[in-house]
Amino acid sequence: MPELSIPHTRPPLFSTRKIVHISMLSFAFLLPYLTWVQAAGCALLALLFNVVILPRLEVDLRKRPEDAAGAIWTGIVIYPLSVLTLILFYRHHLHIVGAAWAIMALGDGMASVTGGALRGPALPWNRGKTWSGFLGFLVAGTVGAYVLTRWIAPTLPPDFTLRICAATALAGAITESLPIRLDDNATVPLVAGAFMFCVSLIARSQLDSNLPYLGRRILLAAAVNLVLAGLALGLKTVTRSGAVSGFLLGVAVYLGYGYKSFLMMFAFFVLGAATTRFGYARKAARGLAEKRKGARNWHQALANTLPGAFFSILVITTLHERAFLVALIAAFAEAAGDTVASEIGQWASSQARLITTFKVVPAGEDGGVSLGGSLAGLGASAVVVGLAWAMGMCGPAGAAMAFVAAAAGNLLDSVLGATLQRRGLLTNNTVNFAGTSFSGGLALAMALHIGFSLTPAHSTGPL
Repeated sequence: MPELSIPHTRPPLFSTRKIVHISMLSFAFLLPYLTWVQAAGCALLALLFNVVILPRLEVDLRKRPEDAAGAIWTGIVIYPLSVLTLILFYRHHLHIVGAAWAIMALGDGMASVTGGALRGPALPWNRGKTWSGFLGFLVAGTVGAYVLTRWIAPTLPPDFTLRICAATALAGAITESLPIRLDDNATVPLVAGAFMFCVSLIARSQLDSNLPYLGRRILLAAAVNLVLAGLALGLKTVTRSGAVSGFLLGVAVYLGYGYKSFLMMFAFFVLGAATTRFGYARKAARGLAEKRKGARNWHQALANTLPGAFFSILVITTLHERAFLVALIAAFAEAAGDTVASEIGQWASSQARLITTFKVVPAGEDGGVSLGGSLAGLGASAVVVGLAWAMGMCGPAGAAMAFVAAAAGNLLDSVLGATLQRRGLLTNNTVNFAGTSFSGGLALAMALHIGFSLTPAHSTGPL
């Protein structure tokens, strides 16, 4: 008897999981009528609904047909938890909550639809994602963020709101497209919310007041960074891609506060390069030495320098110069501390202890720490912060906040290494980026919380 052929059916454009997530977005329209406490309560109710009610409805909540049960639970729990986190972080700016929520729900949903239906060329940095999905995310995220922002904060200028929402959606699209295995319901809203909060502080008047000074500074920035990139390439401390990306990031850093902000990046670069080369033969014999004798590529340059460059640009475009200077210092202090701690720790001992369990592991293991390496890392962070203090970039309070934030970032780096990186959910470069970003963000939050005074007009720092 001939076998009956079962016709192949295409999966639906919108999975049940996506429909649930997008439907929950309708609650964001209630944000103008709720206090942040009430909004947080609604997010907790959504979490209870997802955990208690949804599983009893016997609907398919998988993101993909091959997903296991664990992936289902991860998705339905992380989504409302992300909304709750946004509400707690931006309780006085609920339009940011609505915008990041829309980008998470609509952007991610449309990326799946357009990416699956249209396909097309793959992204160069992630062959598993397509340009059609990326653009679908960008368009849907921008529209959704703009509508909710205008609904929640109608007094904001429409043109300014559109530019901010488009830029935030782009940041979310890039985050969603990165080749990491973390659930994007966690990564996208965190990045989008933090990015929108920072760029919302941009004041056109501050940028206009600084423009007369920036023409001369950008020439100096290009000249200095061109020389540095050439020297680094000649000394083989960077690859060609690392030199190009380092040049661009270095120019952005220089624009923020002239040679003083540039010296923050340069101090990190020198400390990292020196400790990487220090005891290289000994580390190589243990199989712990960096590849290419420690030459940094563009991935490593972005992971360690992009947050500092971002904060540096905001120094000259917002009225919160002092706060963003502290954030910039903290980001580079964390990057220096993390690199030095790792290199010195691997040189000093062949063993380390896992930071989460204190179990003895081989040196160089993700999440492994040692006393010698940790002290060296704190010393490197102190050198960067002390340099900033000596140059007048911050006072005692700012220096203390930058150092504490850098130490916290190094701790987070180790914890992420011992947990998510060991499970293959994050790469080392992603962990480094998270550490530097967290340090800068924590320092910024502390500086704004204690009420660092607003910046006078035309305060651009030295050349």
